Amino acid sequence: MALDAEERPSQPITKFESMLKTDDVYFFDAEDFEDIIHHYLNNGKIALAKKAIKIGLQQHPESIEIKLLHIEVLVFENKLEDAEKMLDELQTLDMHNEEIYIQRANIFSKKDNHIAAINLLEKALEISEDTFDIYSLLGMEYLFMDDFELAKKSFMKCVEFDDEDYSSLYNVIYCFEFLEDFDGAIHYLNDYLEKNPYAEVAWHQLGKQYFSKKMYKEALSAYDFAIISDDTFIGAYFEKGKVLEKLGLYNEAIENYETTISIEDPTSHAYLRIGKCHEKLGNTDMAKYYFYHTVHEDPLLDKGWLAITDFYYRLKNYEKAAYYINKATNIDGENPLYWKKCGKIKTALNKLDEADFAYKQAVDFGNYDLDTWLLWADVVQKNNDLESAIQILKQGREFHPDDAAILFKLSGIHSLLSETKKAQKYLAEAIILNANGLEKFQINFPEFCATDWMKNILEQYKNASK
Repeated sequence: MALDAEERPSQPITKFESMLKTDDVYFFDAEDFEDIIHHYLNNGKIALAKKAIKIGLQQHPESIEIKLLHIEVLVFENKLEDAEKMLDELQTLDMHNEEIYIQRANIFSKKDNHIAAINLLEKALEISEDTFDIYSLLGMEYLFMDDFELAKKSFMKCVEFDDEDYSSLYNVIYCFEFLEDFDGAIHYLNDYLEKNPYAEVAWHQLGKQYFSKKMYKEALSAYDFAIISDDTFIGAYFEKGKVLEKLGLYNEAIENYETTISIEDPTSHAYLRIGKCHEKLGNTDMAKYYFYHTVHEDPLLDKGWLAITDFYYRLKNYEKAAYYINKATNIDGENPLYWKKCGKIKTALNKLDEADFAYKQAVDFGNYDLDTWLLWADVVQKNNDLESAIQILKQGREFHPDDAAILFKLSGIHSLLSETKKAQKYLAEAIILNANGLEKFQINFPEFCATDWMKNILEQYKNASK
């Protein structure tokens, strides 16, 4: 297994690199070669690792450890058949080397046979004294299989071995979150923090769990402890700012976002949040200033362009809103929320064909909200395509079968087509589901409401509501 990636070049590494620059050949112990190879693998210098392996095997042709490192490189390069042949040879020499099972497991994992990989890793556990890395590999295999419960247990083992293994700690919490067991995550983190009270990463993760449960005061406390543990922890300041926003404390939120900028280089996300806070405070010019800084810092951040879009939409400057929503859709053309916003803007500009297209895109990319169907049908209706409006509403009804709004709308459009029986049918169904929509229906379709049949329905409704 690879050593610590943070290791500094040792004397053997310096000596090895000096050898490569000359025609001299130096002798190294097999253990030195292992350290040299690990160093290059950990730093992503595969070519140098392969050179060290070649020379190492020339000097120590029987070294199983160097051969295993050679196999690790072969697996990394997807030369799986060559790796398997070498493993077969090694297994005849050493049946009880856990690394052989680990590398076979890596090969099966590469072939997406995760069950076989897990079986081999479990065999490695049986014969290994150092099981830390094996549990980490097991956790990843379970993640590949979407077995988050067993993955969580494997990563918990890693944290038990090393309570500063934050990578495994993150994975444990990820599993809790995927299982939507936020209470379990909170309990686990609190237990962890009793033993490690100054672990800023754990406090940060605890704050996020409280935030998910809308326990904002508890989240603030957790982030404060994270900052006490490490006053340069940018993530804690940023997340604390988000909590303060939820509590309506926008000036305090801005202070935390500005702290992240003072600690490190500014980020587009910090500028975006500051802009949102200023907008909530009514500081229009400051909001615009920070929104523009957002997209200047990261021109590919679609949320930045959307923030500017929303800013101008609220000011009813629809031309500018249209310009900036185009920027957002150019960056992420499959985002249904952007297309929905585009539909609203084009409607406000009375560009009905373009609005029709935008709402179609929103639906095609997965936005099935009730108001999306209704807004789309409104646009098509305004464009005098009543038949298409009916088809849109019928399609929307498949996603919202028990909502009266679509039925009221269907009734009204059929009335415009003089299809009285269909109009009456849908209206009767709508009233049964939710009669409160009648008042709006009367405003939108006054001519139909003036008919004798409709007057009778309204009279019955009034009598029933007394």
